[in-house]
Amino acid sequence: MKVFITGVSSGIGWGLAKRYLSEGHEVFGISRRIPEDLNQEKNFHHAICDIENLPESSKVIQGLLNGNETLDLCILNAGILGPISDMKDQSIENLKKVMEINVWANKPIIDTLIQTIPKIEKIVAISSGAAVNGNKGWGGYSISKTALNMMIKLYAAENDQINFYAFAPGLVDTAMQDYLCSGSLDTASFPSAQKLIEARNTPNMPSPLEAGKILSKAIAKLHEYPSGSFVDVRKM
Repeated sequence: MKVFITGVSSGIGWGLAKRYLSEGHEVFGISRRIPEDLNQEKNFHHAICDIENLPESSKVIQGLLNGNETLDLCILNAGILGPISDMKDQSIENLKKVMEINVWANKPIIDTLIQTIPKIEKIVAISSGAAVNGNKGWGGYSISKTALNMMIKLYAAENDQINFYAFAPGLVDTAMQDYLCSGSLDTASFPSAQKLIEARNTPNMPSPLEAGKILSKAIAKLHEYPSGSFVDVRKM
């Protein structure tokens, strides 16, 4: 199986890449930093890419995937959390940055994949329960993931030869947790964030390595849902 993953240097992207490589699959990854441990794997191919630079990302992906006719799975994982605060306190600048990375950066990536690779089986965008929960404080992140879900649904409607999914991975111990647990957040004002902090270092929040095993199995079952669906791993 050939797998393409964005944001492959840490978190969920790294965990999934590690898992697929351990199963003998070929992984193509982009990220701003080189994942040194993955780079030692013979089936791993990497290119440095800042997805905020839209023209660059298209060129980098074309170069990385040059010569490949098929991709079994594309995982659009790269994204940011943005600040946790009331909407009235979220600046337009911050909201735009979150939207730029979590939504708009994925458009040229999807377009380039479709234009470059003749046959793609499945494109999965990493979404979040925040896309539908509307919990206080999640502002730009919730808005961006909701928009991402709809963008995936629209691409599915326009490309019936590819299966598209927006996939919520549940709780995973990533860099997002470092921010939430930093002590800089007034968690009393944001109960949903407090719940995530309390879940850290418990079985309810797996490490990226553990999540790679769990999520790869769930992603393999996404074909059971209609293309364009939003699927939460906790409800599968």
